[in-house]
Amino acid sequence: MSDDSGPPVDAAPSNTVDVPLDAEAFEARSPHTLAESDRQHAFWADAVADAVEARVEAAIEAGERDSDAPIVVKGGISPSGVPHLGNMNEVMRGYFVAETLRERGYEVRQVFTTDDRDPLRKVPRKLADLDGNVVGLGEVEDAGALGRNLGKPYTAIPDPFGCCDSYGDHFSELIRRSAERLGVDIEIVSNTALYEAGDLEDATREVLANADRAREVLANYQNKVDADYVPFNPICAECGKVTETVTSIDLDAGTVDYCCTDMEAGDNTIEGCGHEGTATFREGKLPWRFEWPAQWRVLGVDFEPFGKDHAEGSWPSGDHIARAVFGDKPPVPMVYEWFTLNGEPFSSSAGNVVLAGEVLDLLERAVVHFFFAKDPKRARDFDVHALDQLVDEFDRFERVYFEEVEAPETERERAERVYPFVVDEVRPERVRIAYTFAAVLGMTDDAELRETMARRSGHIPDDAPEWAVEAALDRVPLARNWAVRTDNEYNYRLAEDLPEVDFDGNTEAALTELADRIEAEQPDGEALQEAVYETARGNDVDVGDFFTAGYRLFLDEDQGPRLGPFLAALDRQFVVRRLRLEG
Repeated sequence: MSDDSGPPVDAAPSNTVDVPLDAEAFEARSPHTLAESDRQHAFWADAVADAVEARVEAAIEAGERDSDAPIVVKGGISPSGVPHLGNMNEVMRGYFVAETLRERGYEVRQVFTTDDRDPLRKVPRKLADLDGNVVGLGEVEDAGALGRNLGKPYTAIPDPFGCCDSYGDHFSELIRRSAERLGVDIEIVSNTALYEAGDLEDATREVLANADRAREVLANYQNKVDADYVPFNPICAECGKVTETVTSIDLDAGTVDYCCTDMEAGDNTIEGCGHEGTATFREGKLPWRFEWPAQWRVLGVDFEPFGKDHAEGSWPSGDHIARAVFGDKPPVPMVYEWFTLNGEPFSSSAGNVVLAGEVLDLLERAVVHFFFAKDPKRARDFDVHALDQLVDEFDRFERVYFEEVEAPETERERAERVYPFVVDEVRPERVRIAYTFAAVLGMTDDAELRETMARRSGHIPDDAPEWAVEAALDRVPLARNWAVRTDNEYNYRLAEDLPEVDFDGNTEAALTELADRIEAEQPDGEALQEAVYETARGNDVDVGDFFTAGYRLFLDEDQGPRLGPFLAALDRQFVVRRLRLEG
């Protein structure tokens, strides 16, 4: 179940008792604890793989499973709106476990369920097109389709963008594309398709055949479960809304009689049409607390990660229902802590979201994988303004793997184990340009000048293979996007032609002296920064004014990044000519 999304959308918050439980507390209380195994591994995915492997081997030994059956790793989300980076926890946590099991020789299916038969309970404030652009309701083709179809399944609501078969299909496709850009091949499974094909029919019949037991179990986790409660929600044949009032059950026929009554949706009420009719088990849905373990049974799920919001209440109820109602053993669980974005919770309605595609416009995929490969039991902030720090951390992690820097044993062991999982290919000859320097290079669109500046500064070795040079320079447009998005100190453009300037005699003399010094000494960035100060003072020029003169010459601005390192990165002859006002 997806993180930081709250209870699944067909749950009534006023009737539930879930309280978010942190990952450490869940692990301590869970009978499936991974704590002991976790302490024996440098990578958390190995601990999970151990538990999954033990589960599979026990089932084979007990004759409950074919030895050649694939292991199933599952994630899931209700496609109710913008699938942001936090939602990708389900994809990436599952991916690392799946890859670890594949490394051990197992065949693995990574499935991702979209709970697209859930009813739309409220109109979202923000949506996203298939390119990942977040927009307001007023910017879509048919925003009114949402308000007109409250209470209907997502797959029964027209796509407001007009590009997919339904609202649910639109956001399911966006999830698939996000996973694809992350390099993860997931098998999207539609709940609507499962119901319509009859795949969930037997599970539904089993729940309804044991309705008394189902009510008894559910009462431990949800208030207002009375003797009239029936764990099935038909879809009204008259108005198309999901309704909650079942008046009778015919197990042999596989049908229920119902009355389309009002549905509570938070503080609002979605009115039913009052129609009385009959629905088959394929023409409705199980409440989510029963639907989740039904998915485990139908799909044969062996492992599922979920966010901390499901650790207290949601998971225990699913575990209990699987055992007591279905007679099944639940999959191996793993709870992960939530991400925040720029220090605040992800919120589609408030616009505090970033999609996977947006992130991959700022960072290499390996860096994003590295971020997800960190300990899932620790909450983390994805601070877009501080992406340079994340990239620096990844670059060090990479150097530790290749034994290019000293590191404590635990850090070295983790790098040795985890690094091959986060890159497409382990290549010692790779070259990395520091992210902030890549942002400096992004101040020009001249590809040849970018490479010259990178070589001049020592970021690209003389003997680097061509593929490594190209890959290194691929970081430049990403860092440029970051500079523009955050409007930080690197959001400037190099003035490739000499701007119109008018300096006094002392300033021109200082600029000429600085040019002579650069031509003769070729100082590095820090030495050049100090030389700027010395040259200004030696020519009786105000230091601040001299820095401004430099920014005017090279950026046609009054301010910019640290001038010394910036000039040191540029082509030396270009800098000398510009300081001499020659072009």
